Amino acid sequence: MSAWDTKRLGDVVAIIGGGTPTRNNPAFYGGAIPWVTPKDMKSWEIRGAQVSITQSGLDNSSTRLVPPNSVLIVVRSGVLKHTIPVGLNRLPVAINQDMKALQCREGVDPEFLAHFIKAQSPIILQWVRATTADNFPIDRLKSLHIPLPPLPEQQRIAEVLDRTEALRAKRRATLAQLNSLTQSIFIDMFGDPATNPKGWTWRMLKDLGAVITGGTPPSAKPGMFDGPIPFITPGDLESDRPVKRSVTEAGANEIVTVRGGAALVCCIGATIGKIGKAAVRSSFNQQVNAVEWGETVNDSYGFAVLHFFKPTIIAWGASTTLPILKKSAFERIEIPVPPIDLQREFARRLLILDRLEALSKASLASLDELFAALQSRAFRGEL
Repeated sequence: MSAWDTKRLGDVVAIIGGGTPTRNNPAFYGGAIPWVTPKDMKSWEIRGAQVSITQSGLDNSSTRLVPPNSVLIVVRSGVLKHTIPVGLNRLPVAINQDMKALQCREGVDPEFLAHFIKAQSPIILQWVRATTADNFPIDRLKSLHIPLPPLPEQQRIAEVLDRTEALRAKRRATLAQLNSLTQSIFIDMFGDPATNPKGWTWRMLKDLGAVITGGTPPSAKPGMFDGPIPFITPGDLESDRPVKRSVTEAGANEIVTVRGGAALVCCIGATIGKIGKAAVRSSFNQQVNAVEWGETVNDSYGFAVLHFFKPTIIAWGASTTLPILKKSAFERIEIPVPPIDLQREFARRLLILDRLEALSKASLASLDELFAALQSRAFRGEL
């Protein structure tokens, strides 16, 4: 590392800004030039965009054509609350004003630079200003000092990191396929619940188990929180992370709990329709309704079938400024109920997929640790 040069990032790149052609002129849109915005920054390699512009749109706006293999970075977006999107465009693109493009000068490898910026995410996230649109000052980015080994060494480091990232991407793809396979198995066994082509009996949720609305223990009372019972809020639904909060037995007695296996549905607020399943006996707040299934519905089937009714939940709750689906309406949602033996067979198959998913998640976690270690060592000259 001592033999490597260290330079200000602003001295080794040319920074290209973006803009938006006026929407009032249809002739500016629908052309051959991808117009990249933060919505397109979901992959490492950028090979297109949701919206394209014409040469006229490019010529009559503040956006410019970005050469291939530039480093694209989001500098203004709500996503900056938790991540710094970075990517490399593999073809000429234009960008909007929420983006910057870094064009490497001689002696700097774009892949190496992109990995370096991504590795600095913890530092850059501290610069983000929570204004109307979260952003960070580009001058701070330009002031970063980047270690610059000889170009062949930069390329070697980038290749090592690229290969490890490719393995991570494959694991993420495997997990996505397993998730879609669950839905495919469900459709194959039961048909689409929205149309119920197999003619299963329709039943309201309130007739299939106990429908319960959660609550929050009074914070003024001592000894309510930080106990052994998970306290689930909408932020915990559809998340692989451990539940953030918990309550004591005394806290649980102030509200309600459900057994493990109960379905949990957010019925108030911006995240209305999010669905989860209690892993163990759990409490939950007032934004969540739970269904503790009775004898005619298997827990795994009930959890799976509710996902198909998420659009219904969202639509029924959208009639007010604050989306809300009252318990009296939620419990009247009807779902098809196949024979319990068929539901149990679905649960058995799902258990096999769950085991495969657990193995894939463990593998991905190991690869994430490996990538973080390699990334840390790479820019210290220890790779």
